[in-house]
Amino acid sequence: MAGAANSTQTEIKKASIMISLIIGAFFAILNETLLNVAFTDLMNDLQVSTATVQWLSTGFLLVVGILIPVTALLLQWFTTRQLFLGAMTLFTIGTVICGIAPTFSFLLIGRLIQASGTGLLIPVMMNTVLVLFPPDKRGGAMGMIGLVIMFAPAIGPTLSGVIVESLNWRWLFFIVIPFALFSIAFAALYLKNITDITKPKVDITSIILSTVGFGGIVFGFSSAGEGSHGWASPEVYLTIIAGAIALILFVIRQLRLEDPLLDMRAFLSPMFSLATVLVIIVMMTMFSTMIILPLFLQGGLALSAFVAGLALLPGGILNGFISPLCGRIFDKFGPKVLLIPGGALLVIVMWLFTNVTTSTSVFQFIVLHSLLMIAVAMIMMPAQTNGLNQLPRKYYPHGSAIINTLVQVGGAIGIALFISILASGQARYLSSVGDTTANIEAAALTAGVQSTFSIGLIFAILAFILTLFMKRTVAPEEVTEQ
Repeated sequence: MAGAANSTQTEIKKASIMISLIIGAFFAILNETLLNVAFTDLMNDLQVSTATVQWLSTGFLLVVGILIPVTALLLQWFTTRQLFLGAMTLFTIGTVICGIAPTFSFLLIGRLIQASGTGLLIPVMMNTVLVLFPPDKRGGAMGMIGLVIMFAPAIGPTLSGVIVESLNWRWLFFIVIPFALFSIAFAALYLKNITDITKPKVDITSIILSTVGFGGIVFGFSSAGEGSHGWASPEVYLTIIAGAIALILFVIRQLRLEDPLLDMRAFLSPMFSLATVLVIIVMMTMFSTMIILPLFLQGGLALSAFVAGLALLPGGILNGFISPLCGRIFDKFGPKVLLIPGGALLVIVMWLFTNVTTSTSVFQFIVLHSLLMIAVAMIMMPAQTNGLNQLPRKYYPHGSAIINTLVQVGGAIGIALFISILASGQARYLSSVGDTTANIEAAALTAGVQSTFSIGLIFAILAFILTLFMKRTVAPEEVTEQ
């Protein structure tokens, strides 16, 4: 009886910790896409240009990309409770500043403070799951994280469209504040520490190299994806090259340090390495759709931003509901039963996307996008969980930080790459016909979109090939115990 009672108490403790993390992370991650639909209103209200307002997205990505690698160190210096409450407090302060911002400068400062909170939350969540749940139970818990990470950004544009049309852009922040405060209060009551505090030596050089390396690459590729810079700007190349050099030096230094900021020895686990590459490729494939599809729905099918957001909502909802289910299937049957069918579905959907035109119905786009998001749910969290399961416990903070950092970098590269392919495809078509009428512009957009999805198809095929090599993993400690 005592054992059963203790087991129940343990499950309640786990549930309360996960609820604390999920509530806060949902609204922090929701904020990544909540502002995108409001850019036009912000430009008019705050009297700024398109190039300037893009900093609200670029700056957010940049801060998240810089902060995530440092979480591996922070997770060993501070308790789960301290990190989560600190991250949510930063996010809330940033949200308040954004809501009352009298000028664009204040809004940007608030946005960067928000990003600093968000950048800390995702690795904290993943590391908590790795410590809290045994490998045979992690799939379901990671599935819940997948629900938050994928569902929150998916409903962001739709929710933003409703709020902006009904009220004004400031309410995008005011509405979030009560939920953020509730998350802090709930976590203060129920969130307990479950990580190991080892307080390793802080290597300032590693932090500087990490900041310049990851920050430079994210900023460079994000700038290349914006119309204000593009690949024609030498600043883009110089920033990316400087970031790449700093990153190489960072990796070399980590391999030589006794207490590295990010322990690259995690890549000695083959399934972790395979999962990391697979997740980055799938993220880039998904970005070819998440970035290009709204542009085509508005520019090619002449839908409003709000209607385009609604068209993408079913896929986001499906992804959110299927992620926990995929986690439970992973726990029971392992990765292959999800990854291989998911990879095959991804290839089929991307191939179908290469044939879209302005005569393709909105319903077809909704179906294709929904199938894509199902494929992503079948691959993303199962692959990450399987890869992280192979790591020894001491590598948990490093593994979760590495995989989340590279997803951010992959996202920035994906945006820049696919926007460039779209622009190149449009330019080639226009130069071949020598006309710029409205009909020709729509045809050029179609040509650009088809080129983009063709590259996305290549990434999808690579992802499918990688799924064939994925094997169920067992943590080293478990092998020793057996």
